[in-house]
Amino acid sequence: MKKVCVTGGAGFIGSNFVRHLLESDDDVAIVNVDALTYAGNLENLAGLETDARYTFVQGDISCPADVESLMAAHSFDTIFNFAAESHVDRSLHFGAQTFIATNVLGTQLLLDAARAAEVRRFVQISTDEVYGSLGAEGRFTEATPLAPNNPYSATKAGADCLVRAAHHSHGLDAVITRCSNNYGPYQFPEKLIPLMIANALEDKPLPVYGDGQHVRDWIYVRDHCSAIEAVWRGGRPGTVYNIGGLHDVPNIDIVQLILKQLGKPASLITYVKDRPGHDRRYAMDNTRIRTELQWEPTFTFEAGLKATIDWYLANSQWLQHVRSGAYRHYYDRLYGDRDAVG
Repeated sequence: MKKVCVTGGAGFIGSNFVRHLLESDDDVAIVNVDALTYAGNLENLAGLETDARYTFVQGDISCPADVESLMAAHSFDTIFNFAAESHVDRSLHFGAQTFIATNVLGTQLLLDAARAAEVRRFVQISTDEVYGSLGAEGRFTEATPLAPNNPYSATKAGADCLVRAAHHSHGLDAVITRCSNNYGPYQFPEKLIPLMIANALEDKPLPVYGDGQHVRDWIYVRDHCSAIEAVWRGGRPGTVYNIGGLHDVPNIDIVQLILKQLGKPASLITYVKDRPGHDRRYAMDNTRIRTELQWEPTFTFEAGLKATIDWYLANSQWLQHVRSGAYRHYYDRLYGDRDAVG
């Protein structure tokens, strides 16, 4: 049985990936390592506690002692590095220090540990934001120069460069995935789609930055997870793979579609002051992963958005717990008397 480490597996994409991999491969065991910061939520993984193939460890990848303890306790075939501070507004308004610690230092500590332990493959989960902003036409390819425009994306670009360096300097088998905007179950409601759903359900104003014409490429989170699995299994060492849903539309279109599906009035839309240095447009060219690894997204945006809205409607308690902070008590109920790392 292959034993893999998923860092940041209590977050939105990480928890979906843990569920996806356990469902898709009976021959894999997962150790989920998460620091349980504000966006780490073990309720995202409810029901897995009794699965013998799943282990949770509370640990911080930017803490050398935590990484050392983790690697001493487990022998991994692969490390999937999802762990990251990821909210652009937080990087702009509260400083970049925690982003540097987790996204840059944490990645380097994992790379060093992976080399020392002779981990077979290192999969770095990155973002399209490292490319900066596009003009009115075209798509990001893997050859697009890195041009990050905010502290979050700058630290992710730095992490990508460290992964590249570990491959080219030390021969570490490493691959990098860069994905467009995700949406789906378990997404923390500071992000656009869950925030708009949550506010609309409560008839609260829906805050839209600037003129609402910022364009993003959207992909349903389970499609992202299947793409990561494809790169893990068949990606060429040292290679970057762009992942996107080929659905790049203005934010205001997304908001209006959410209101339509929920039967809420457009009068809830409130335009607010734009984010500093807000990238105007992202769009991903996913030709490489489609042609090399025969991966394709399976959800249309309309189907994925409907599934997402239906999930939030059916999981109102999860949403209430996240918005109130009550989800933090879930860890105490399950793991309060256990060691943090081991």
